[in-house]
Amino acid sequence: MPRFALALPALLITLAAAAQPASTLAPRVRFETTVGDFVVEVDTVRAPLTGENFLRYVRDGAYDGTVLHRVIANFVVQGGGYDDRLAERAPRAPIPNESGNGLSNRRGTLGLAREESPHSGSSQFYINLVDNAGLDPLPSRWGYAVFGRVVEGMEVIDRIGYMRTETVANFGTDVPVERPIVRRAYVTETPAQPVPEQPSGTE
Repeated sequence: MPRFALALPALLITLAAAAQPASTLAPRVRFETTVGDFVVEVDTVRAPLTGENFLRYVRDGAYDGTVLHRVIANFVVQGGGYDDRLAERAPRAPIPNESGNGLSNRRGTLGLAREESPHSGSSQFYINLVDNAGLDPLPSRWGYAVFGRVVEGMEVIDRIGYMRTETVANFGTDVPVERPIVRRAYVTETPAQPVPEQPSGTE
């Protein structure tokens, strides 16, 4: 199961993102869940590989019927990899780490979960419940790539963040007792405004 871990790499710079026009409109994805709906805006300018990877999973229906399987109060809510019986959904091949894109792990942002290896992220994502600068990259280590933000329904994410958890074999102590199920995730109409610039929190 992908969990957060830190590794020491060379610093990644996402040149493809820098080459994109700042006025590109951001797609939005609505998650309909058993505890309420939320909407995320995907930044395909600053995180082109990660954003398009996530959108492909959405369009393929890969998140429908999955659960938000990892909840840590005052840290993150994580999902995208397991069904309601905690059976793994087979992911596609992992993608390169885009944590050097200048986007910071602030409250409400959407990031790509991964294992210890920096380039192991695939289908699983997380939402930051608080500012988590410790997940951002440093010159001496890879970080966790931010590729979007919650624009509607953050109160739903906060409610999930306070759910009671239990210990499950191979998953640890952070599995919600009443697991929130994603009934459906789909791309909505693109909003008629550009993605707001987020000040860079890292180099």
